[in-house]
Amino acid sequence: MSAAQVLAQLERLPFEEQREVFELLRDKFDGELMPEQAAELDRRAERALAHPERCRPLEDAIADLERRFHARQ
Repeated sequence: MSAAQVLAQLERLPFEEQREVFELLRDKFDGELMPEQAAELDRRAERALAHPERCRPLEDAIADLERRFHARQ
């Protein structure tokens, strides 16, 4: 799955789940991001927050990812 596809899935999550994913990623890479990368994450987070209607439950996104991952094995 490409980064664009992952982000498209992320945008479908409810706001609180998007924030949770963002915080997990931020914590994982804290101190390792280049300034432009941090700015891009901020931009994408703002876009996701501005369009909560594009969100969907985390469980649905995870199920899709698991199906796609298992299909490639």
